[in-house]
Amino acid sequence: MTTLPPLLWLQAFEAAARTLSFTQAGQALGVTQSAVSQRIRLLEDRLGQKLFVRHPRSLTLTPAGQAWLPSVQEAFSRLSEGTAEVFGPRSEAPVTLRATPVMQQTWLAPRLLAFHRAHPEVVVRLVSAIWPEDFGPEGADIEIRYGRGDWDAVTAVSLGGEHMLPACAPSVAERLAEPADLAGETLLHAVGFAVGWPAWLERAGMPDLDRRCGSLLCDSQVMTLSLAARGGGVALTHRRLLAARDDLVAPFALDVPSDEGFWLVRPTRRIVRPEALLLWEWLVADGSPGDEALR
Repeated sequence: MTTLPPLLWLQAFEAAARTLSFTQAGQALGVTQSAVSQRIRLLEDRLGQKLFVRHPRSLTLTPAGQAWLPSVQEAFSRLSEGTAEVFGPRSEAPVTLRATPVMQQTWLAPRLLAFHRAHPEVVVRLVSAIWPEDFGPEGADIEIRYGRGDWDAVTAVSLGGEHMLPACAPSVAERLAEPADLAGETLLHAVGFAVGWPAWLERAGMPDLDRRCGSLLCDSQVMTLSLAARGGGVALTHRRLLAARDDLVAPFALDVPSDEGFWLVRPTRRIVRPEALLLWEWLVADGSPGDEALR
């Protein structure tokens, strides 16, 4: 098995590759520029390849350095995560909460403000994610995920069931008396949901109606709802959202249930800090069954 270079050399490489400056890398590591330069030279000698191209006033990575950097950064990230899982992160670190953008704007925003007023001493760092692969235990104390709740190695608490129905601007709703009136309208699709327009149209008894409609595909409901509010079409969204907005209305009462929903999630292996547990319990208490949110 290949012997790994010393950790100090790897730290010097990662910092220099990230900043493309031996001077800035030294500042980040609390050592001199010459110390970073020396560690890089020793590392290159050990590896038998150059990692940087030295220019008079700058650095660039060689192809070997570019190829190796992601592995080194991932190793440091995993080491940091493993340390936090076993020993817990620093108590003064912010509580990191990851959620989808529309979830942040609707369900989460008022609850987070209330939590901040009650516990101003707890610093919360909010991180956005859209796609399923954006989620995971790295870097987040708490997540709000959308799905069926069948994730491994996490504690998950359901925020309630979900029902989807059309939503549009009031001016568009004026010409929609029944589902058949959707013919000729633009249907706004948020990709990635198990329940979408095909399921709603099937429930409405018009499975082929979308062939007579225009379509726009978006990667989040933030955009579909924004377009709908501007009269750009009809979005499919979660029923509870409409109560929080005055620029959207439901032209039809018909909705379709989804077996996907929003869940509060936290890693099971990590020691939960008191600040994170305080926020977790606040959100669990406020996320009663039947409360609905958006992706």
